[in-house]
Amino acid sequence: MGWLSLAIWTPIVFGVVLLAFGRESQAQMVRWLALIGSIISFIVTLPLYTGFKLGTAAMQFVEKSPWIERFNVNYHLGVDGISVWFVLLTAFITVIVVIAAWEVIERKVNQYMAAFLILSGLMIGVFSALDGLLFYVFFEATLIPMYLIIGIWGGPNKIYAAFKFFLYTLLGSLLTLVAFIYLYTRSGGSFDILTWHALPLSGTAQTLIFFALFAAFAVKVPMWPVHTWLPDVHVEAPTGGSAVLAAIMLKLGAYGFLRFSLPITPDASQEWSGLMITLSLVAVIYVGLVALVQQDMKKLVAYSSVAHMGFVTLGFFLFNDLGIAGGIVQMIAHGFVSGAMFLCIGVLYDRVHSREISAYGGVATTMPRFTVFALLFFMANCGLPGTAGFVGEWMVILGAVQANFWIGLLAATALISGAAYTLWMFKRIYFGPVTNDNVRGLTDINSREFFMLSLLALAVLGMGINPKPFTDVMDASVANLIKQVSVSKLN
Repeated sequence: MGWLSLAIWTPIVFGVVLLAFGRESQAQMVRWLALIGSIISFIVTLPLYTGFKLGTAAMQFVEKSPWIERFNVNYHLGVDGISVWFVLLTAFITVIVVIAAWEVIERKVNQYMAAFLILSGLMIGVFSALDGLLFYVFFEATLIPMYLIIGIWGGPNKIYAAFKFFLYTLLGSLLTLVAFIYLYTRSGGSFDILTWHALPLSGTAQTLIFFALFAAFAVKVPMWPVHTWLPDVHVEAPTGGSAVLAAIMLKLGAYGFLRFSLPITPDASQEWSGLMITLSLVAVIYVGLVALVQQDMKKLVAYSSVAHMGFVTLGFFLFNDLGIAGGIVQMIAHGFVSGAMFLCIGVLYDRVHSREISAYGGVATTMPRFTVFALLFFMANCGLPGTAGFVGEWMVILGAVQANFWIGLLAATALISGAAYTLWMFKRIYFGPVTNDNVRGLTDINSREFFMLSLLALAVLGMGINPKPFTDVMDASVANLIKQVSVSKLN
């Protein structure tokens, strides 16, 4: 079994095993087994980085074996410089989420931990699949564990949020399946994604495929105006669900644009780039302003995620190396920062049981150690130089200026609104006098929470201070993608 198969199936196997331990008396054993499973799952992804060959855009760690032979469907896996980091990010965030849930989840612990481990394996499958049908199966299967996580362990309106999440993402994906079947017939009966990259298509066919793919990927990112499901889901989801949703699941849609939309429909991508840039700028500017008026911490960070992901799609459709590489770096950085932001909200919610910003004030007085971590993550969310949040946004803005000065200027204004809503929220929660007895009685973070936040802090600072290891891996693949998009495929 290859490294990618191990990365996919190790967490899934551990997840299935956990389902066998259903008794409440076994909860502590379940937690340790989940932690061991998540750590082993992360360890088996490390050779993907240590053994990765730089300077080539070819797929690496390729595995291929027949799956449904009658329809030429293969179990075909591989990663390049674009996808390899997301495999590692998924496994890393899963370890963090298991640690975060240690004392918080008290009922159906085995099912909760199993859902996250299985979800981790399925998401790694999305980033690794080189067969169209295999990609689609993994892409859709990720909905099931997340639907259960929201619907079982969520807030008061969890059923509504779970249905909204499922329906929005499923309806968009059905058009993608139609596009895949069309590409299968046009390519002479092949689901091989790399074969689809080389397939000549008419302008009309490219446009129809582009928008069929857009239906699934834009909802998943989510782009404005199909972003309305995200705040509702974040508010109702448990802390771990919000962290994984923001850190990884939003990246599945953005990854789809890179793996499918740009290389398969380059002419349509060029033709409709104006629309994509406009929608991205609306997300970056308008949704950032919407975040300013939120009173719920989770809702504010959810709208902040839409604005930050707007930078990602903006970078992709600039069609230059700074823009696309910046978008990918922003995806990784947003994974660290947004995950950390939601986990910080979880730390406060576990103690006070309120997400309302007005329920806090003066937290820095009672939780000084926690406030230091929160300040770092809030500053990274603003795009402070030296943190992961700065690198991707700065690259995208430079790429935008390279393409068109006014696009770059509009994108840069988002840094102002981002700093405004982030710092205003920080001021109201952490600074000032202690406003109520709930805050007065707060206890600072324990060793488990300190360890969890320390891992994320190291990731945020490490990527911000030295982003070169990240960009070196993706350079050749980004250059190859730009080459694919710049060559017409009209037949």
